[in-house]
Amino acid sequence: MEEIIYITGHKNPDTDSICSAIAYAELKKKLGTKAVPIRIGDINKETEFVLRYFNIEAPEYLETVRTQVSDLSMDIVHPVSEDISIKVAWGIMQKNNVKVLPVVGEKEELLGIVTLSDITKSYMNALENNVLSASNTPLKNIVETLNAKLLHGKDEDFKNSGKVVIAAMLPESLEPYIETGDMVLVGNRKDSQMKAIELGASCIIVSCGGQIDNEVLVLAEKSHCIVMETNYDTFTAARLINQSIPVGFIMTKKELTYFNIKDFTDSVKEKMLKTRYRSYPVVDECNRMMGFISRYHLISQRRKKIVLLDHNEKTQTVDGIEQAEIIEIIDHHRIGDIQTSNPVLFKNEPLGSTSTIIANMYFENGMKPAKGIAGILCAAILSDTMKFKSPTSTFVDQITASKLAAIADIDIDELAVGLFQAASSLKDMSPEAILKNDFKEYQFDKYKVGIGQFNTNDMEGFSDIKAMLLESMEVLRKEGRYNLIVLMITDMMREGSQLLFKGHDNQLMEKAFSTESDTDSIYLKNVVSRKKQILPAIANAAEVASNL
Repeated sequence: MEEIIYITGHKNPDTDSICSAIAYAELKKKLGTKAVPIRIGDINKETEFVLRYFNIEAPEYLETVRTQVSDLSMDIVHPVSEDISIKVAWGIMQKNNVKVLPVVGEKEELLGIVTLSDITKSYMNALENNVLSASNTPLKNIVETLNAKLLHGKDEDFKNSGKVVIAAMLPESLEPYIETGDMVLVGNRKDSQMKAIELGASCIIVSCGGQIDNEVLVLAEKSHCIVMETNYDTFTAARLINQSIPVGFIMTKKELTYFNIKDFTDSVKEKMLKTRYRSYPVVDECNRMMGFISRYHLISQRRKKIVLLDHNEKTQTVDGIEQAEIIEIIDHHRIGDIQTSNPVLFKNEPLGSTSTIIANMYFENGMKPAKGIAGILCAAILSDTMKFKSPTSTFVDQITASKLAAIADIDIDELAVGLFQAASSLKDMSPEAILKNDFKEYQFDKYKVGIGQFNTNDMEGFSDIKAMLLESMEVLRKEGRYNLIVLMITDMMREGSQLLFKGHDNQLMEKAFSTESDTDSIYLKNVVSRKKQILPAIANAAEVASNL
């Protein structure tokens, strides 16, 4: 089975993060790789506008890339019905060289499992002669097991409510042994056959291929007695008949230990350590049988393959990344602290947008993105570069956006207006949503810093909720144990930013931007880029503070 490559941007994804993941997944597919874009956070209003504008579906949300049962190479064993005989189950096991079979119902739901030891145990413990009636063994199982020929009767007439008796004595001596509802093994003696029926046998089985007289069949019909004949001798027939018991009677179904396809291997390992089974069934969310896993599969487990876009810092990436295999990193930010176990493709370019890099990877491969893909890539470039006004913007971003606009048949100015209107809308947004709209976490030496950014044309709207924003920032700072929380409210019309900040002390902001010690906000003219203007200043301040 071809492995899936998951492509994701960072937590609290912005438009560039989402759109570049979608576009790169499409490029991977064109190049013959099974790739799936995912997101690890909620989509903001700006990104919603872009995806809706170009009629592109949002990536599915993936909470973690920790190894799950679905990542294991399971043993596939075809399930059996609960009414098949243990003889048939044994034959399947021998043919397929397996020691366990899953037993399922009509909707393929797991009912239990039958093992080789279950079968041998049931056969060795078959001391009771009423086990066929106790197990509600169907007539077809008996006919199939004894390779018999049914001479009279049918399944719905079979009412085996007694025991199994071998008529090894004279007919006149049978009465103490045969009771109503019994199943009787007889030879070719007509008088014994007749006597068994007269005594109320529910079924007579004539062994050694014996002949059945018509008078016996007439009596059997009147007495509603099943009649069959088998070529097996009486001893063999008696030995085989208990093998017609349905597997549903002997299968393990109570306190069955099994796993779900979405279970994490960490919890699976803990559960296996507490049990001693050879293998464990795996089911899907509808309890349908998927396969078996054992301790061996945990040793040889596959890790999810991940491509990281628009970030390369552990604090910004998907949960469980240490259990996944990073195969590529494509970014336009500073080099962070992500570590890989093997060499990977690391493409990091000083451009205004990751989408610029992805778009040019299409062109470098002699391909042209589809109209919708070109549109979202163009929109992402406009978003990340603030329509080329950000100091991170380059000539390459502008040229690439123009190419993409031509492919998508869109007007850049018109798209930018709609884009920024959607981005700046405060409608129905709580202070928490504004703060986490585009929030990134960084580690500078001993300092843990969170920086959010919100682009707007409505700075007056923020004045009304400043107190609530600062309150939310303080809550997040305490919950996340940040040394500093910064919210960068960027005025796209005036091309400046209002910085709100909360910390247990403001020494980083004092050193970075010469703020007063008792203030919680500052306006910075001509500052619009978190990556190029805010982040380096705080990083330098943290380095200086750490060395004091």
